[in-house]
Amino acid sequence: MALAMRFAQKGHWLFAIAFLTAFVSPLRASDQEASGVKPSDSRADVSALPEGEAPWWPSRYGANDQIGSLNELTPELVAAAVRLVRTGERVSLGRIIDENIPVFPGRYWRQTVDLSPHVTNLRRSDAHGKGWGKEEINWITEIQAGTFQVGTQLDSIGHIQIGDRFYNGWQVRDVVESWGLNRFGTETIPPIVARGVLVDVAKLKGLERLEAGYVITIADVEAAIAREKVKLGTGDVVLLHTGWGGLWGKDNGRFLSGEPGPGLALVRWLYERRIAALGTDSWSIGPVPGEDPERPFLVPQTMYVKMGLFGFENLATEVLAERGVYEFLFVNTQARTRGSTAAFVAPAAVL
Repeated sequence: MALAMRFAQKGHWLFAIAFLTAFVSPLRASDQEASGVKPSDSRADVSALPEGEAPWWPSRYGANDQIGSLNELTPELVAAAVRLVRTGERVSLGRIIDENIPVFPGRYWRQTVDLSPHVTNLRRSDAHGKGWGKEEINWITEIQAGTFQVGTQLDSIGHIQIGDRFYNGWQVRDVVESWGLNRFGTETIPPIVARGVLVDVAKLKGLERLEAGYVITIADVEAAIAREKVKLGTGDVVLLHTGWGGLWGKDNGRFLSGEPGPGLALVRWLYERRIAALGTDSWSIGPVPGEDPERPFLVPQTMYVKMGLFGFENLATEVLAERGVYEFLFVNTQARTRGSTAAFVAPAAVL
């Protein structure tokens, strides 16, 4: 800890953060295990819910479920999705992450490189020339600091709460540890291999992009998929193209000022059809400003907490819209960092 403080006092914040992450967090987790702290389950206590709110648990997938809508991805549906591949072309739906990307207030991402092996390798007993060994090997690594909730991301269903309640009714005191969440972390999310469907609402409306606050309706989606000659089915990953992602890196201020998105009625309609996940080309899911100004971000809150419906954000859906591709194999995996509430992702559409 003292070493980390010296780093911080000298302005080396990245090194301080890296030190604390590498050394302090594991010790705290071990200390907690040794302290005799017992698991808790306070779901039977239904007090202190928001006014008019009734318990929404257990979920349709069971009281102890952690993967929500991804339960819909049966081996049979995955095999059927793989059979959609015709050419084998792979298209990345992820955006590049750097320090200049648009981020939600309070979030950030920074990277620097560690060149120290170019110095320390020269002090090895078997150093040669400018490196270690006769082939003069050296290497560079990077140090990153920030939040996983930037760029193209997959949220875990533990990211959002209603008050202090998670999906399936768990409370903060049951789930949160010093090192992360003891359930719903990204390590619990399985690989997502599914039939992908692009719903191009921007093209349906004849627009480059929908306006901020535009509420995508059931009628919009029905009209779009009818034009595209596709149908939605169980286990699909549904991607909404609004055109809003075209502002990414070009007008970040406007990009963050609001967004179009699916309305609550549409999300409920998709949930009834048992889709596996919903994705958008915007920085959240749902219109901003929202349908009810007294209930900000009601759409992702309902998806994650009440439904267990997974969401992808900041997808580069334009690469499919430009090709007129509406049905494809969707593939996503992510780093399984224990207890994390989101992950950087770069899903692929295989055509």
